[in-house]
Amino acid sequence: MPAVRLLVLGVIRRQQPTHGYAVRRELLSWRAETWTNVKPGSIYHALKQLTAEGKLQTVGTENSAEGPGRTLFELTGAGEAEFRRLMDVALVSIDMEELGAAIAFMDALPRAHIVAKLREQQRNSAQVRDELLRMIPEFPARHEPPHAPDLLELWSGVFANLTGWTAGLLERLEAGEYRTAD
Repeated sequence: MPAVRLLVLGVIRRQQPTHGYAVRRELLSWRAETWTNVKPGSIYHALKQLTAEGKLQTVGTENSAEGPGRTLFELTGAGEAEFRRLMDVALVSIDMEELGAAIAFMDALPRAHIVAKLREQQRNSAQVRDELLRMIPEFPARHEPPHAPDLLELWSGVFANLTGWTAGLLERLEAGEYRTAD
């Protein structure tokens, strides 16, 4: 759910005021369903929850030729703070959905802040990789399941790849690629 909340807040932040269908359409155009668990129902649930929490406010209704009017939303001050909090959490995350959501909106933050958070994420992923690799020799010759060392190697490879990918992104950011808030 944190990734969905971040995606919804981020799209609304970019397009405000906007309605739920526009958020859904934007995320579909990014093919977000292929790299997150975002579904139409989760978008509308997040809109309802964020509004109830005071992070979004309704600012009117847009007429629609296809049915009833669409409720327009925009971020409140608390919504902006929640967006930034979720960005900071997601940028250091080793969870692919959360990290992907943060990368989608990293242009909302200053470059130095993004770099600092991604360096932390890189350390986190390298630490997980190293811990998994250290566990492999600890498994006795007879272990259950017998393929546990293979699983540890698989996951250590995933985190090695994440560590390397982050290094490449950091190089591009430090070279001045990508637009950022500053």
